[in-house]
Amino acid sequence: MVRNKLDVLIPEDRIQARVRELGAEIRATLGDVPITCICVLKGSFIFMADLVRAIGGDVRCEFLGVSSYHGGTKSTGVVRITQDLRSPIEGRHCLVVEDIIDTGLTLHYLYRMLQMRSPATLHTCTLLDKPVHREVEFKCDFVGFQIPDEFVVGYGLDLGEYYRNLPYIAVYHP
Repeated sequence: MVRNKLDVLIPEDRIQARVRELGAEIRATLGDVPITCICVLKGSFIFMADLVRAIGGDVRCEFLGVSSYHGGTKSTGVVRITQDLRSPIEGRHCLVVEDIIDTGLTLHYLYRMLQMRSPATLHTCTLLDKPVHREVEFKCDFVGFQIPDEFVVGYGLDLGEYYRNLPYIAVYHP
């Protein structure tokens, strides 16, 4: 893919500073309890790696594979679980870590599904929030950045599996 179709929206230093702030906010809110962070794959894996270090303390990592874009630049609105959690979350303090909230359908669906598994608490965190396309009302507990109506890549977010390795968030121009 040609890299000249990208414009940096959020530089690496701003992302890293905000992730440290989010980690401190999460730990202050949840207190000194063990936290099970649930990474929504694939887009959240880089964000979650940095976030769990910023949270500190006793943190456990789980992974949940989800697809709603299916290779395009617009959400299909259909949430598909591609990998379920490997351990039960009953009685645990859980934090769902998402890369971006667009329509809200994915996180709304996951929240309801995970709530049925009886965690002690269930919180949500997203790196990016794009409220312009919201189809369901969902209030995320911890938000990194609110972004405009642009298709973004980098820092784990992709287009056809490319660009995940960029250390910044960029607007992709087709």
